[in-house]
Amino acid sequence: MSDIELDARRLLCPMPVIRTQDRIKELSAGDILRVICSDRGALHDIPTWCRLNGHRVVDVVDGQFEIIIRVEVGQAD
Repeated sequence: MSDIELDARRLLCPMPVIRTQDRIKELSAGDILRVICSDRGALHDIPTWCRLNGHRVVDVVDGQFEIIIRVEVGQAD
C-alpha cells in the first residue's frame, strides 16, 4: 500500500477529477491518493466520482485556500 500525492491546485472543474481519475488508473487497490486542490467544486466532484467508480473517500480537509481529499483506491473491474 502506498501514499501518493496529486497536486491539482489552480486547476478548474473538471480537471481535478480528471487528474484524479488518470492517477488512480496507475495505482493498486488499497493505495491512498492524497489530492490537493483549490477548486471548491472538487468537494462534490471527487467524492461523487469515487462513489460511482468503487473508490472510498477516507477524509476531506477543507482549508481556507486548499482542499485535501484522501482517496483509497478500490478494486479494478
